[in-house]
Amino acid sequence: MAGKQFVFIEDEQWAFLPIWREVFVGTEWLALRGRPVYYGFGVPRGDGAAVITVPGFLGSDLYLTELNLWLGRIGYKPYRSNIGRNAECPDLLVDKLLDTIGRAYSETGDKVHLIGHSLGGILSRAAAAIMPDKILSVITMGSPFRGIRSHPTVLITSKEVQRRIRARAHTRPAHKPLRNGCFTGSCNCEFAQAIKSGLPEPLHQTAIYTKTDGIVDWRMCITGNANLDHEVKGTHCGLAWNSDVYKLIAQRLDDAENEHVEFTMRTHPAPFEAASVV
Repeated sequence: MAGKQFVFIEDEQWAFLPIWREVFVGTEWLALRGRPVYYGFGVPRGDGAAVITVPGFLGSDLYLTELNLWLGRIGYKPYRSNIGRNAECPDLLVDKLLDTIGRAYSETGDKVHLIGHSLGGILSRAAAAIMPDKILSVITMGSPFRGIRSHPTVLITSKEVQRRIRARAHTRPAHKPLRNGCFTGSCNCEFAQAIKSGLPEPLHQTAIYTKTDGIVDWRMCITGNANLDHEVKGTHCGLAWNSDVYKLIAQRLDDAENEHVEFTMRTHPAPFEAASVV
């Protein structure tokens, strides 16, 4: 979605969602092990491209270990985000993610894929908007990148996290001080500007969502383009272990890789080799 077409809703609102459904996340984790996709069957295989996974609000890279191991099984080179616990100012976290992107790009010699869960997807989109030359694709899973519409419990928790961040404002880098508009729709930090601008048109993107999401309003998690938006059944938290999500990830990563190869061949054709003269 081009930046000029992207609309970010700045005001934050409560969404009274069926959060009780999230108790079924364990069944999704267990069901994944009984599906062929978990063992790499029936999905396209990768060729060693770097894939960085980014955790959601309050989470760390640890809970995405299952996803990383699976990515390795199907032929990709998984990277942890290395952002630490996702309970810090996003403008600082995105800098850590950019460092990981730079390292993955340097080690593999090619553009990288980003997969973000919930708030991790928002960080991924921001990083891609800031550093599009090193990103091949972005896949978001239940990420409200169009505006914050979350269950009251989540918003109340986020306010407490913000209070703690403000309490240690003196520890921030001098070039990224807290502003009056921080944590509001009017914030104009690098992270906020990147989110509001949307993604560059050529960048391959995928938005995975579930209408039974008990944490965020699924309408905030889609681009509005049916070719990019993909619905699955399940919980918000369980998107990290949903077998249908894994199938989509494998297919969309493969699509992005194939499009990249085709684009490279069109823009950088192989040099003409003259036939040998006998």
